[in-house]
Amino acid sequence: MARTLKSDKFLFLATLLLVCVSVVMVYSASAFLAVDRYQQPPYYFLFKQVTWAAIGLCVLSVAMRTDYRILKQPMVIWTALGVCTVALVLVFFFPVVNGTRRWFSLGGIGVQPSELAKVAVIIYTASLLERRMDAIDRVAYALGPIVLVTGVICGLIVLEPDFGTAFTVLTIVGVMVFAAGLHYRYVIGLVLVMAPLLFVVLASAEYRRRRILAFLDPYADPLGDGFQIIQSQIAVGTGGLFGQGLMAGVQKLFFLPAPHTDFIYAVIAEETGLLGASAILACFGVIVWRGLRVTAAAPDRFGSFLALGLTMMVAFQAFVNISVVLGMMPTKGIPLPFVSSGGSSLLISLLGMGILLNVSEHASADV
Repeated sequence: MARTLKSDKFLFLATLLLVCVSVVMVYSASAFLAVDRYQQPPYYFLFKQVTWAAIGLCVLSVAMRTDYRILKQPMVIWTALGVCTVALVLVFFFPVVNGTRRWFSLGGIGVQPSELAKVAVIIYTASLLERRMDAIDRVAYALGPIVLVTGVICGLIVLEPDFGTAFTVLTIVGVMVFAAGLHYRYVIGLVLVMAPLLFVVLASAEYRRRRILAFLDPYADPLGDGFQIIQSQIAVGTGGLFGQGLMAGVQKLFFLPAPHTDFIYAVIAEETGLLGASAILACFGVIVWRGLRVTAAAPDRFGSFLALGLTMMVAFQAFVNISVVLGMMPTKGIPLPFVSSGGSSLLISLLGMGILLNVSEHASADV
C-alpha cells in the first residue's frame, strides 16, 4: 500500500509564523512613513503586504501540490531561464529607482526579476548535477554549463547594479556544487580566481568602497555613510529583553533608512526585544534544520540538490540581512526572507518553500 504523502509540518509552521510576523511588523515599521513621506494612509504598506502574502500563500499551496520532478523537464527549465534573462534585460529600459534598475512595471505592479532568477538557477543547477554528479571532477563537462548560465544571470544582475543578489546566487550554486562532491582543490582554485575579480567589482563602484569603510569604522562619518549601521545598532540595543512594545519604536521614525524593508529586523529587535528577535532566529533555524533533513532524505538526487539550494537561498539571505542589521557585515540591500516588505521577495520565498515542502512529501517517512 502506498505511503500517504505528508509535508513537513515544522517547516510549514515556521514559514507561516514568519509571514504573520511580517504583516504585523511591516505595519508597525511603515505606518508613520507612509503618511509623512509618501502621503498615503498609514495602512498603505500593510495592505500591499497582506495582498502579497495572500497571493504568496496561494502559490505555496499550489507548489506543495505539484510534483517537484516536473521542474526538471527541459521545457520548464529553459522557459524559466529564458523568461528571467529577458526580464533582466528589460529592466534596463525602465527608469532608475534609487540609483538602480532592478524593477520594471507590469500592469502597474513592480517586478524584480532577479528574485525569480535565483529559483530558476537553483532548478537548473539541481537538474544538471543530478545527471553529471558522477563526473563532477570533469570540470568542463560537469560544471561548464552551470558556470555559463550562472555567469550570464549574475552578470546581468551586477549591471543593475545589485552585487548582493548576484553574490547570493553564486554562493548558493557554490554550495550545491561542493555538496555534489567537487574536489576541494577545485574549490580552492576557484576561490583564488574569484578573489581578484571580487576585489575589482567591489572597488569599481564608489558606493561599495564607502560601505566597506563605513562598516570598518561607522563613527568616522556618523551622519553620512555610517548613519545606517549606527542607527540600526541603537535600535537593537534599546530593545532590551522585552522590547519597547509594538508601534512604540523610535528608530523607525526616519532614523532607520528602510525600516520596513532591509532594516525590519532592527525594528523587531527594538519593539519586541531579545525575546522577539530570538524567536525570528529560531524560525529560520527550524527552516534550515528541516530543509537539510529534507535534503538528506530526498528520494532522488534532483530532489536533494533542489532542497539544498532552496534551503540555502533562505538561510544565506537571512544570515546576510541580520548580520547587516547587527553591524557584522557591510550594508547590503538584501531583504529578510518572508518578513521584509516587498512583493517579489515574499512571493519567490514562498514559492521556494512550496517546492521544498513538496520534496518533503516525497522524502523518507522518518523526516
